[in-house]
Amino acid sequence: MIFSSYGFIFLFLPAVFAGYFLLNRVRYRYIAKLWLAVASFLFYAQGSPAFFPFFLASVVGNYIMGTLLSAIRETETAARAQSKVALAIGIGANVGLLGYYKYTDFFITNINTVAHTDIALRHIVLPIGISFFTFQLIAFLVDAYRGLTKSYSIIDYLLFITFFPQLIVGPIVHHGEMTPQFEDEANARFNWDNVAAGLFLFSIGCAKKILLADPLTINAQEFFDAVPAQPGFIEAWWYAIEYTISYYFDLSGYADMAIGLGKMFNINIPHNFNSPYKARNFQDYWQRWHITLSRFLGDYIFRGVYRKGDKYRNFYVASMITFLVSGFWHGAGWTFVAWGVLNGIFVCSASWMKRHNKRFPFIVAFCLTALGVTAMRVLFVSATFSDAWRVYRGMVNITSLTKTGLVLSIGLIQKVFFPIGLAICWFAPNSQTLSRQFKPSWLTCLCSAALIGLSLLRMNSGAAFLYFQF
Repeated sequence: MIFSSYGFIFLFLPAVFAGYFLLNRVRYRYIAKLWLAVASFLFYAQGSPAFFPFFLASVVGNYIMGTLLSAIRETETAARAQSKVALAIGIGANVGLLGYYKYTDFFITNINTVAHTDIALRHIVLPIGISFFTFQLIAFLVDAYRGLTKSYSIIDYLLFITFFPQLIVGPIVHHGEMTPQFEDEANARFNWDNVAAGLFLFSIGCAKKILLADPLTINAQEFFDAVPAQPGFIEAWWYAIEYTISYYFDLSGYADMAIGLGKMFNINIPHNFNSPYKARNFQDYWQRWHITLSRFLGDYIFRGVYRKGDKYRNFYVASMITFLVSGFWHGAGWTFVAWGVLNGIFVCSASWMKRHNKRFPFIVAFCLTALGVTAMRVLFVSATFSDAWRVYRGMVNITSLTKTGLVLSIGLIQKVFFPIGLAICWFAPNSQTLSRQFKPSWLTCLCSAALIGLSLLRMNSGAAFLYFQF
């Protein structure tokens, strides 16, 4: 089940929403929370039924381990050595589950290549959302080890992990920003202003996904699924930029819908994007793109390597390790590893320039960053290095500028939405700004209704969210 589907909008969401607030209205607070948790489990089970028992076991197992870590933390210092073992076991179990489902075939393929063996691939279906909820579970265990958690009830913990708006593709949230909201009785009361704000943001996300991302993604994906031997200059740039635009609208559209849904339940989920394509360098870009993922990597990878006061070269080492982890997390392939390493190099270069007070003029910095982001997206989406190399060669093949066949073959929707998408990325206020400035009115109501209505007309032709494969 995805947010941008008839079943979710007309069946699942109304039933869960009505049940939750009706139960709270008659003061069945615990049952209301249980209702929301069970609904979230059903939401996940519908998407990955075969994996659901393992998901349930993982969620419960991590609660037990987190409770154990918190209990050990409160004991004598000598006993705390046990917590390191418990933490290692907990993290190892989470990483092992993720590794089995996501990286088994990757390692088998590389073993076959290096050792000239013929081990059969497993072709394991990747459970939806496993990369995201694994990070959330690991963060919970580490925070329990550090003494940053308290003894939450099992139901509040379940809601923190499984709350359906952010369960599958994030935003990645911390227990400290979510659990107190579920504990707050004021959030159990129906709030018209929050419902209006949530629906407004949900409609924006739905329109981003259905009206902008899907047609552009489907068109660009056809090109990257079968990259021509010699793509032309216009062709290579068109599809590279088209996929770059669509990827942003797909991910930020999901985040907007998730945040909007959370708002309807009086739960504030952190924003995940802040106009990343307005960035002036890669360090700025990664502070604007997938903010909660960057926050997780910063808190649990970067700061595990770099400490304030360390020699500055350790900053570069920590940055490279962080982006190496990010690349490998994004996908089981060497193209993703290379993508992570190159992003790390660009971020380190931007940091070095900032430290030494070296700056390009804004327009130069902006253009260089836009070119770099587009080039990195080509590597990210290409199935192999050879596919990416063919696209890169096409992007510098100026001799093919006289070819006009591409312009004639592109559909009208893509021709219209391509420039509209660019204009929105560069000039329009982002969802954070719109959400912050939102005031319920007939105009915002009509805008929300129009965006939802237009999205509903095209909902049957929609595609799955791109991050479902992670």
